Formats: sequence, structure tokens, C-alpha cells
Amino acid sequence: MRLHFSGEARLSPISLGPEVTGAIYTTQLQAGLGLVAETKALLDLWVPGMSTGELQEVARQSGSFPMITARRLRNIVTECFAPRYLVSGASPASHLKMLMASVPLADLMQLMLLFTSRANPILGDFVREIYWSRYAGGYQQVSNEEARAFVERAIDDGLTSKRWSDTTVRRVAGYLTGCCADYGLLEKGLRSNRRILPYRATTTASAYLAHDLHFKGLGDNALLTHQDWQLFGMAREDVINELKRLALKGHLIVQAAGDVVRIGWKHRSMEALCDDISKG
Repeated sequence: MRLHFSGEARLSPISLGPEVTGAIYTTQLQAGLGLVAETKALLDLWVPGMSTGELQEVARQSGSFPMITARRLRNIVTECFAPRYLVSGASPASHLKMLMASVPLADLMQLMLLFTSRANPILGDFVREIYWSRYAGGYQQVSNEEARAFVERAIDDGLTSKRWSDTTVRRVAGYLTGCCADYGLLEKGLRSNRRILPYRATTTASAYLAHDLHFKGLGDNALLTHQDWQLFGMAREDVINELKRLALKGHLIVQAAGDVVRIGWKHRSMEALCDDISKG
């Protein structure tokens, strides 16, 4: 298959999620944390072109959520699923649905972390700034108190539209650690100190993120330092090494000379990539 190379002169418009646009932190995670099982169930029901309201009604009638009230289901669909997966022309939902039947749950969870962090900048920054600093420092746990201190600093830095009450700060801190547990970064369970779990980007997640940033308009060298990689604990050199591993699997070609990196892209679209991944 013919490869196409891209350089730094790409002029496509870039839309990389709210975390790079100075978005204000919100309490939206209170509507639902990782919601892994619920997301999979909703993806089963969702079809391209379906509106949020239509998905909510189909989900209500499906019998797939027997223990969830209609109000709670509405909140899950409108406050969690839609902002995470029905953005950018619903491409996240479309891609996850393509991959869901053929890739391991761990791969899906990492993509869910990516999309949830883009929709909720407070989560992405917590993972980058607190989780990985603790991980790199050799610590064994992340506590709700550390999450609370992170939230309080964010408020002091003006990252919320108004000051939150102590109760809200405490709850949001719990949402952050709970969401990390749902996505496999921390141990599960109702606890104020959670054990840090081994965490590394899967091949599927790395391939998806690299191509996603490419098709959103980033040049090859800019792609290497995008903050989404930091969700998986990767700096520039780590990303280069990860791309070389992807090259061994045939997803792309990497040419590195000093500080200049050029990438040959095998797939012409995200859909082509997802199709290739789903076929193994």
C-alpha cells in the first residue's frame, strides 16, 4: 500500500478537545465516572445519525438498564455519553463501535480514558499532573487528599467558573480517583487511598491516538509532544519509541534523524485504521 508522508506545513484546522483551549473545570464527572459497562451497552444500541434524545429513548426501551431510573439514564446519556463520544460528528462512538467486538476491554478502556479526559479537562490534568508524578516517583498510592489538594489549587488558579464549596471539592476529588479506578489506573473499591496499578498504553490506543492527532492536522514533530500522550505517561522520546513499535506492526513508517521525525502514514482515514485493527 502506498504511504503518504506529512511535514510541518499542514494547514488543516486543528480541533483537539477542550483541554487545549483553556476550558474551565466543571463538576460534570458527578454525572458518571468511567461508566465502562454502560458505555458498551449504549454503543451496542447507538447507530450513526442517532441523536442524543433518540439514544436515550432507545436505551430506555431496550431493557439493557433495568436497575437505572429514567432520570439517571437521561443523565448518563446527555451528561456523560454524548459529551465524550458524540462529539466531532460522533466519530469517537463510531470508532469504538467498530473496535468493540474485536479488541480487548483494556484497549477500549484506554480509549474511553482519552475521550473522557478530552471532555473533562480536570480529569486529564489530574492524570497527567498527579497520577503520573506519583507513579514516576515510586509511590504506591494516590489518595483522595492529594486529589483534593489538586482541586483546591485549580480553584485558586482560576480554573473554575466560581469557587466551589468544601463539599463539592471533596466530591470532585473522589470522582477523580474513582474515574481513574474505573479505567484501570488505580485499584477499585470505596477507599480514600487507592493503590497505583501498572499502566501502559496498548498498541491499539497508541495507534489510534497517533492517527487521530495526525488526521486532526498536527505535523509529525508537533504530534510527538501533544499532551494526550501524557495520559499514558509518555514524553517525546517515549512516543518516538512507541511509534517505532507501531511501525514493526505495519501501521506506519518512522524516519528519525536528530530532532526531525517523519512519519509515513499507511491508513488514509481513522475508519481505515479501525477496520485494520478490528481484523487483527
